[in-house]
Amino acid sequence: MSAGARPRVSVVVFPGSNCDHDAVHAVEATIGADARPVWHAGTDLGRPDLVILPGGFSYGDYLRCGALARFSPVMEAVRDFAAKGGPVLGICNGFQVLCEAGLLPGALLLNSGQRFRCEDVFVRVETIRTPFTAELTKGDVLRLPIAHGDGNWRAEAATFDDVTTHDQIVFRYCDAAGSRATGANPNGSLDDVAGVCNRERNVVGLMPHPERASEAMLGNADGARLFRSFANGLLLGRTG
Repeated sequence: MSAGARPRVSVVVFPGSNCDHDAVHAVEATIGADARPVWHAGTDLGRPDLVILPGGFSYGDYLRCGALARFSPVMEAVRDFAAKGGPVLGICNGFQVLCEAGLLPGALLLNSGQRFRCEDVFVRVETIRTPFTAELTKGDVLRLPIAHGDGNWRAEAATFDDVTTHDQIVFRYCDAAGSRATGANPNGSLDDVAGVCNRERNVVGLMPHPERASEAMLGNADGARLFRSFANGLLLGRTG
């Protein structure tokens, strides 16, 4: 991307998505993106620099979260984009969809305690080897909101070992000081995992909502750091 160019962002909209407008606004406000919604029944993503799968309740979360969305026509285009190295960010339900589609490891299950959690949490940056954390520092603590009933990330032992070996854990729940303290994990997620990436590192999913914490007027702009990291990397030719 040349200096002065606007990043092109496609935000996939499924029936039941409810954070698509938030995602569009966030990337427009934080990185001056040219953002457009893409309806799930289409197969044309345009020519994006970034694809976002937003939060919500795709297909009403019937069967299980993301299970039906993975079959939407648009997902074939998302798979192709990711296979070519295109950056993909899945937020909350978008993370669930990416796991169901096999683009990210593991699965998101019902929260421990079987309760919907809607609150601010703290997450610690575990790797900077993704487009969305490249300009952060390992160990940085971000305050981000969550709103989910199925954020309990789980993986079989072999999958978890593989994820750990290849540095694919992007965020872990922690307390304000960055410690993995008792009570900091809101959903029982394995090893306090809040977000992961694929082996190629261009697909990232996380349960917290950076788009809801992207402007000072919201009382918290920590989420903007993820979008700015992506945009600056794109400008320097590090992403996509």
